[in-house]
Parts: sequence; structure tokens; C-alpha cells
Amino acid sequence: MTDRALPFLMFQGNVGREALDLYVGLFDDGEILELDTYPAGTPAPEGSIMRARARFAGQEVYASDSFVDHAFDFTPSISFWIECDSAERQEALVTALGVGGDMLMPLDNYGFSTRFAWVQDRFGITWQVNLA
Repeated sequence: MTDRALPFLMFQGNVGREALDLYVGLFDDGEILELDTYPAGTPAPEGSIMRARARFAGQEVYASDSFVDHAFDFTPSISFWIECDSAERQEALVTALGVGGDMLMPLDNYGFSTRFAWVQDRFGITWQVNLA
């Protein structure tokens, strides 16, 4: 068996399904591959994600909803880097991901890229969106 390393997104506040639905809906290959939810009678809210596996933009990720409140959350030091093949696609992604979130670096020429944006979505995940 070959080892694999996959990102694991731990959401707080029972928003994991909403986040995954957004992500898989933004990309042509987007799909929720596995979804196990908590049943009634557990410490977690019924229907929240125990463990999910999804694919978007060629990347598989695992995700869960934590029913434990943590003093930490997502940080911009880990982000998804997305290569877009058109400015129109890049703008669409930046706009969709930015709804309810924060623009860390608006679309601009930053020297390392002639057209780049860094956005934090409403769930706290950050996306570096580059024009290839």
C-alpha cells in the first residue's frame, strides 16, 4: 500500500456540509465521494459530518464537523492554490469564494504573478487564485 497525504478540514459550528457543497459546486470535477454523519443520541448534532471525503479542482480532501469548541480555527498559512486558465474564471471563483468572507489580497499584479488574488471564504478556508 502506498501512503497518501490528504488535507483534512475540521469545521466548527456545523457548517461542514455547506462548505463542501460550495466547493464541489464551484469545480467541474467537484463531488462528495463519502459522507458519514452523526446519528441522533451522540454528543454531536444529528446530521453533522462525522467524516466526509470530497474532490474539487483535482484535490481530494477529508472533512468533519467538530462538536467540540476549539480555541483555534483555520489559518491563512495553509490554503488552496488554484490555477485558472482565464481571467473570467478567476474572477468568478474569487467572487464566489469571497461572499461573506475576506479579501486578503485583491486581484492584482504582485510581481510573483501578473494576476493573483487571495481570499478567505466565509468558512475560514483561504484560497490563492492565480491566473496561469
